[in-house]
Amino acid sequence: RLISGKKGHKGRGKQFSNPEEIDRQMRAQREMEEAAGAEKGSASESEEDSSSEDESENRKRSGVEGLIEIENPNRVSQKSKKVTELEVEAPKELSRREREEIEKQKSKERYMKLHLEGKTDQARADLARLAIIKKQREEAAKKREELRKEKEAEEAKGKR
Repeated sequence: RLISGKKGHKGRGKQFSNPEEIDRQMRAQREMEEAAGAEKGSASESEEDSSSEDESENRKRSGVEGLIEIENPNRVSQKSKKVTELEVEAPKELSRREREEIEKQKSKERYMKLHLEGKTDQARADLARLAIIKKQREEAAKKREELRKEKEAEEAKGKR
């Protein structure tokens, strides 16, 4: 006997669709489509507004969804809005990431402003370091100046 990856389903009965059942389902579906088309065609404009909302609720549901009435408070049904109903000037809600990004930029700008004014710890440390370096350079410049003057004095004595 050869062993393969697929296993047979021995003992299971094969399920065949009943042709009468298929016909009955097809007829019911056609009747529903015709009824929906007739409602849509006979509705006036004032009724179309309300019927468009009803259609979104009574839309064709696939699978088990059509059999079970769902009352999920978290489920958001998407209703299409008309152009006249859209609020263009309404303030846009920012996502969490966008809010955090803006907050981050503002805090960075605030820090840089304080840093330039010398009010942050890092700025104070930098200024102290700069002051020490300036002092060292001034001392080194004084020493070089003194050495240069000494050399000039020695050269002047040597020429006499």
